[in-house]
Amino acid sequence: MNIAVYTLTSALHDPQAVDTLTKEFLTPLNVPYILKGDDFSDYGSRDLNLIFVRTGGTEGIFQQMMPTLVGKSDAPFYLLASDKSNSLAASLEILSYLRQQGKQGEILHGNPEYIASRIQLLCRVESAIKRLHQSRLGVIGKPSDWLIASHADAECVRQRLGIELLDIPMSELLDTLAATPESSPTEHRDMPAINEALPDACRIYEALKIVVQRHGLQGFTIRCFDLLDAVHNTGCWALAKLNAEGYIAGCEGDVPTMLTMMLLRALTGTSSFQANPASIHPETGEILFAHCTIPFDMVQRYELDTHFESGIGVGIRGFVSEGPVTICKVSGDLSRTFVAEGELVRCQTKPDLCRTQLVVRLANPSDTEYFLTNPIGNHHVIIVGQHTEALKALLRRCSICC
Repeated sequence: MNIAVYTLTSALHDPQAVDTLTKEFLTPLNVPYILKGDDFSDYGSRDLNLIFVRTGGTEGIFQQMMPTLVGKSDAPFYLLASDKSNSLAASLEILSYLRQQGKQGEILHGNPEYIASRIQLLCRVESAIKRLHQSRLGVIGKPSDWLIASHADAECVRQRLGIELLDIPMSELLDTLAATPESSPTEHRDMPAINEALPDACRIYEALKIVVQRHGLQGFTIRCFDLLDAVHNTGCWALAKLNAEGYIAGCEGDVPTMLTMMLLRALTGTSSFQANPASIHPETGEILFAHCTIPFDMVQRYELDTHFESGIGVGIRGFVSEGPVTICKVSGDLSRTFVAEGELVRCQTKPDLCRTQLVVRLANPSDTEYFLTNPIGNHHVIIVGQHTEALKALLRRCSICC
């Protein structure tokens, strides 16, 4: 965590007493920080910038400083308030003033455990915001024809998330692929069709990585079904590998799903699984999610098979450890979100579905109503672990309804 603590103090208070109060308040929090005191010259430079309102009588000081601070950071103002020296009273007045000026803010006040927990969460959120604002995501080819509800508002995405969306023609990838030499796969399977397809699957990976690096991308989504006709292979293996290397690598040109994966990556630093519900049981809350690729770093083990719909190329059948998961989706205009927690209860290997098949039992079975009455497209994103609180905090920070 990269945290700075700045202080506001009235000149009427004894400096030694206030310094003692500061130590008594900050030490039990047990979080790493740099105490900057009343030097606000580098305000906004850390992942999380906290203002400790140490005493009353500081409201006017803050009012004078605020225009300069706003110019240094667009993050909300996070005010630390103790239960001594009218710290909380001054913080309430300052926060009210901020709201009147149309600015966001929050008072961190309570026992040390609560404040420390809140600081850790906010630090994660603000760190994620910085990563999002440094991101470029590519759309290689257009969204697949069947994704009639899965487009995105690029300007809205830029303004709200700071992410630049870059359209890259499919022809650029195909030209790069044609110029990429065939590489020898490190894997071997007993299925002759897989062994025959692996060299080109590896070549697709190499070509995609060249395009990613050429444009300085942190991720992309690709109109992958075009590869079936163009090179008689799939991008499933390449996407599994690129996701495991830390890129966002999405399927079918689905931009909202790519954005959802980027939000999760920025917040957690881990990979997520793009899939579509194949069956839903409202009575139990169980949903079967399936797709033909999954990040290699999400699985205990995996098997290679052909791509389900086409029966060609290389698909991934991944097996993920049972346990808590979070399901998420953000709409392309950032007006809607869905977040739910559940338990991954088993992995399946049915032959009539996409190769990776995860059965998730939702913590709240009534959440299945969303899928059946008002879904955000067909693809949804699954990430291992319980991330609802942090994810909703990030969405609110981005002014996305959740």
